[in-house]
Amino acid sequence: MGKTSRLRSAFRQLTDDAATRRLAQAVLTGRVAVPFWLRLLAFLGPAFVASVAYVDPGNFATNISAGARYGYMLVWVVVMSNLMAMLIQSLSAKLGIATGRSLPELIREHFPQPLVIFLWVVAELVAMATDLAEFLGAALGLNLLLGIPLFPAALLTGVLAFVILSLEHYGFRPLEAVITIFVGVIALCYFIEVAFFAHPDWPQVGLAVLRPTLTDTESLLLAVGILGATVMPHVIYLHSALTQGRIVVQTEAAKRLLFRYELMDVVLAMGIAGLINVAMLIMAAATFHQGGFYELTELTDAYLTLRPLLGPLAATVFAVALLASGLSSSTVGTMAGQVIMGGFLRRKI
Repeated sequence: MGKTSRLRSAFRQLTDDAATRRLAQAVLTGRVAVPFWLRLLAFLGPAFVASVAYVDPGNFATNISAGARYGYMLVWVVVMSNLMAMLIQSLSAKLGIATGRSLPELIREHFPQPLVIFLWVVAELVAMATDLAEFLGAALGLNLLLGIPLFPAALLTGVLAFVILSLEHYGFRPLEAVITIFVGVIALCYFIEVAFFAHPDWPQVGLAVLRPTLTDTESLLLAVGILGATVMPHVIYLHSALTQGRIVVQTEAAKRLLFRYELMDVVLAMGIAGLINVAMLIMAAATFHQGGFYELTELTDAYLTLRPLLGPLAATVFAVALLASGLSSSTVGTMAGQVIMGGFLRRKI
């Protein structure tokens, strides 16, 4: 296969459901010989959708607060939390592939009805609370970038989230591609922040990863906050549903091979999300902590403090990342709510 043909095929895998399914089935049955990266491309997507929840505005607030207050000390917590999230998401994907059902569907089938109702209420409340914070994060990003007042910005965020979500009507690939682009924007913004503006002390970062430390009660509470902001319950439900109907296999051998590729998807997507979280904290440590701004807890304050410390461009890059995070995570939060409702109650809104 020539280079042009490979690139054309890769583009089809990114945008076309039928082409993705054909290539995936051919790979799983051993009927095709193509480069590894092209084979992998057919299976990438579900974990990238789930990974957005791990770089939502709540992570911005918690990681920035931790970095400003304690410098690099809590980097190890971010690393461990993301490794834990990687394990949990891989188990969620495995559940969906092995059973052909989502986690809410399995709970409904195997648990008593009163417990099912209780778990549904808890899951919906968690999804709504998380989604509210994500909508507010996107609204804040619009406010900081464009000066739109928060209430109209929140309404605009809702409209944009549903526009993005409407891509589901065209198949799973367009939505996966858009969400992955958002993740790429967030990653690029933080690469720019760390590489060109913050200039962190890398030996100290490495030492913080290798030497776990908690100095007082507040650092313990922040560590718990980082864990809570990283491991997101609603996407555990969601990921088990994302693997269904995408690539359907019947044999146990094909399911095992499909899970191996999905595990690569999880490791890659969650690895990128983990690096973004680490970048959030070390940017705050190198900028705010080193500058003596130890008590930053609000994203607006972080934006306003960045302007005099690193310049307006750095502040704008921060706001772009926040907007991309809020828009994508609010869309994924809404998807999770649909999966929860459909699985627990067999109702679709």
